[in-house]
Amino acid sequence: MIPRWGLTDRVEQAPAAADIATRTGPSPAAVRISLFVSVLVLCVAALVYVVRYVLLVINRKTLLDSWVAFAADWLGVLASVASIATVIASGVLLIQWLIARRAAVFAHHGLSEQHSVRTLWAGCVVPLANLLWAPVYVIELATMEEHYSRLRTPITQWWIAWVFSYLTSIVAVITSFATDPQGIANNTAIMVFAYLVAAVTVAAVARVFEAFVRKPVERPAHRWVVAITDLPDRPVAATSAGPVELEGQEPAA
Repeated sequence: MIPRWGLTDRVEQAPAAADIATRTGPSPAAVRISLFVSVLVLCVAALVYVVRYVLLVINRKTLLDSWVAFAADWLGVLASVASIATVIASGVLLIQWLIARRAAVFAHHGLSEQHSVRTLWAGCVVPLANLLWAPVYVIELATMEEHYSRLRTPITQWWIAWVFSYLTSIVAVITSFATDPQGIANNTAIMVFAYLVAAVTVAAVARVFEAFVRKPVERPAHRWVVAITDLPDRPVAATSAGPVELEGQEPAA
């Protein structure tokens, strides 16, 4: 037995750079909760505006109570503020996670990040510019992790939904200045559609996020299996032409 006493060299290993970068980002559970709350609040906001549209239709023939009209107006305002707050919170967590994930992947491959932290934040936050650069950053990350082919469809679906969400939001803001009853009703209907498209967009980006989380940075996207096949030039083992037993013995099994 090797004696357990004596002097041993204990070398403290420093944590890998990828682990350090991963710790700086938010946990996947926090991102999941924020995305779920965002989708829920957006759907509730769409429902509130559906109720407002029904009240507008009723108000064409019947005068609504002042308290009902007051509650309908303020519920719409509260739903809008809550949806904006939850979407901003989810966006901040997603950007932090994206920056940490990119740092971990580049460190795992022994490379340096191509973009600075400020550039990543600006590309994900600046309106209209983020519509182009945020998906590009995600595509770069998927390419570095060698599973972009599997994520091409979810990323494309998220990108298309985001474009439609931008368009519907712009139309909703433009039509919100209407003062006539028909214009207000049209804006209310557009708001319902805008909140539903926003909820679909958040759900699409949640799907992309889950696809990244399911694969750790250190694990490759493909598993290689060794397949042994008979090659035409492979030498064949020589076989004996006659029996190996002596005369008078039974053949071996």
